[in-house]
Amino acid sequence: MALFIDLVLLGMLAIVALRVIFLKDLFAVVMLFGIYSFLSALIFVNLDAVDVAFTEAAVGAGISTVLMLGTLALTGREEKKNNHKKLLPLIVVIVTGAALIYGTLDMPPFGHADNPAHQHVAPRYIEESPKEIGLPNMVTSVLASYRGFDTLGETVVVFAAAIGVLSLLGGPRRRKDSVESGLTSHLVLRVVAKMLIPLTILFALYVQFHGDYGPGGGFQAGVIAAAAIILYALVFGLPLATHVISPVVLKILAALGVLIYAGTGVASLFLGGNFLDYNVLASDPIAGQHIGIILIELGVGITVFAVMLSIFYAFAEQSERTNIQ
Repeated sequence: MALFIDLVLLGMLAIVALRVIFLKDLFAVVMLFGIYSFLSALIFVNLDAVDVAFTEAAVGAGISTVLMLGTLALTGREEKKNNHKKLLPLIVVIVTGAALIYGTLDMPPFGHADNPAHQHVAPRYIEESPKEIGLPNMVTSVLASYRGFDTLGETVVVFAAAIGVLSLLGGPRRRKDSVESGLTSHLVLRVVAKMLIPLTILFALYVQFHGDYGPGGGFQAGVIAAAAIILYALVFGLPLATHVISPVVLKILAALGVLIYAGTGVASLFLGGNFLDYNVLASDPIAGQHIGIILIELGVGITVFAVMLSIFYAFAEQSERTNIQ
C-alpha cells in the first residue's frame, strides 16, 4: 500500500513538473510550485520523515510561495518571449542529466539492507543515541548533538542569506503612518485569520519545545511562527504587521539566535568540555544534553523566524513601493 501511494504521488509530481515547463503564466507556475512542495511533503510523511515533511510544507508550500508572489509583484506575471535558440539549452540539460545519472551508478541500491549506512551508521545511532543523548527522537539527537557543528553552520547560512537579501532590497522600515493595505475589507478573512494566527503560534511553540520528543525542532517552529505573522501581514496589511514586530527587532533577533547557539558552545568550553559538548552543562551528562539541545534549538528557532519574516518584509515593502509608483 505504501508503495502504491508513493507511485501515485510520484506520478502527480511528474505531471505538475511537466505542466510547469510549458506554462507561460508565472502566477500559475508559482501555484504549481506550491502544489509540488505539498506533494513532496506527503511523500516524506509516507516515508516516515515527518521532520522533513514539516519543513517542506512550511517553507516550500508556504513561505516560498508567498515570496515568489512578492517577486511577481516586482517583475510581472507573464514570461517574456525570447528569440534564443532552444537546442543548446536542451543539449546542456541532457548532458548534465546524463552525468548525474552516471554518477549514481556506483551508489548502493536505495533502501538495501546491506548498504554501508545501514550496516554501520544507522545501528550506531539507533543503539547508542538513547544512552548518550536520552531523547526518543533520534532526528533531533543527530541534528542537534552529533551534527551540532553542521547545524550551527546551517544557522549561520540562514543568517547570511538574510544579510544578502536585505543588502539587495534594502531593509524594511517600521512605518508611523496608517496606510490602508491588506485585505481589511474582507470580514470573513479577518475573522478566520484571527482564529488561525493564535493557533498557529501555539503550534509553533509546541513544535519548538516538543521537538526532542516528537517531530519538529527550531527550524520548523521558526518557519511556522513566521508564517503566522506573514498571514497577519497579508490580511491586515504590512504597516500593522511592522508595528506588531518591527524590522529593527527582527534584526536583533536574527543575530541573537546565532549568538545563543554559539554561546552554548562557548559555555561548554568554559566548563571544561569541547565546543558544543553539552555533557558538561549539568552534573548528569543526559541532563546536560537536554539543556544544550533546548538552548541551541531555541537559537535556531529565533534566527529562522526573524530571517524569514525580515525577507518577507523586504519583498512586501518593495511590492508596495512599486504599486504606489
